[in-house]
Amino acid sequence: MDDLEIIGLYWARDQLAIAESEKKYGGLCGGIAKNILHSPEDAEECVNDTWGRAWESIPPQRPNSLGAYLGRIVRNLSLNRWRKNRAARRGGGTIDLLLSELEECLPEPGEGVLCQEEQLSGIISRWLEGLPPGDRTLFLRRYWYGDPLGLLAKARGTTENHLSVRLHRLRKKLLEHLKGEGVSV
Repeated sequence: MDDLEIIGLYWARDQLAIAESEKKYGGLCGGIAKNILHSPEDAEECVNDTWGRAWESIPPQRPNSLGAYLGRIVRNLSLNRWRKNRAARRGGGTIDLLLSELEECLPEPGEGVLCQEEQLSGIISRWLEGLPPGDRTLFLRRYWYGDPLGLLAKARGTTENHLSVRLHRLRKKLLEHLKGEGVSV
């Protein structure tokens, strides 16, 4: 079933929409949640909550890309769960590492940010669109999906060190782009 048909089921309030969403995007959503949480139980709960959130928000929302829409929902739910778990036990992990990698090129909330969150999102999206496809995919797989360097290196047939250097250069380009757009970093 294609995305438009599944979205049509949501709009018709047909419970089949959830089953079709899970069938088509369960793997994607599960992968995102597992990469963030590293707990099969928590990841499964976030994926299940994703279907409920989609049911609550479609309609009135009519996403252009159902996969991206569901991916955003599960990512946000997983990050919220990660924050809750981290506050409870103050552990470290993948998200800490990813955030520490990105902290040099993103503004602190309330500290000299010259634009609103939506504007910052647009600036970063335009920067990503201007990247060569391989670099864009690498950046998104690392910082959106949370894929480990080892997995990315294996998929690209290269070393973790090579990708680490490539990601460092991409973050440096992002920093330059943000400064060029007037964002105080």
